[in-house]
Amino acid sequence: MFSVTVRDHMMVAHSLRGEVFGPAQRLHGATFVVDATFRRRELDDDGVVVDIGAATELLRAVLGELTYRNLDDEPALAGTNTTTEVLARVVSDRLVAGLRAGALGPGADGLDGLAVTLHESHVAWAGYDRTL
Repeated sequence: MFSVTVRDHMMVAHSLRGEVFGPAQRLHGATFVVDATFRRRELDDDGVVVDIGAATELLRAVLGELTYRNLDDEPALAGTNTTTEVLARVVSDRLVAGLRAGALGPGADGLDGLAVTLHESHVAWAGYDRTL
């Protein structure tokens, strides 16, 4: 399986529900480094997985919808406990919507998988993997 990964970051505010989260139940900020890894079994006719520039632009656009926002106030996330794992899936879902809308061009039709990883720090991260 071939892969290409692009990276960006987002800064959000949110609070988490549940005793397990201790002080993170209060409103707090988080900065995530976000990796999006696109996978395919065979390279396209140009010998690439996906256009890296287009993938970078799509990731930037998706994160731009979330960054510098209080996620507790976002209607699309109402009632959602925005853990790192959940946010990885949210980013993945939005990337898939973008690629299905043609944001990555016709070469994206052959993609087989997508993995999104949100790095909370240099020692902790969570992700979401999906087949396409």
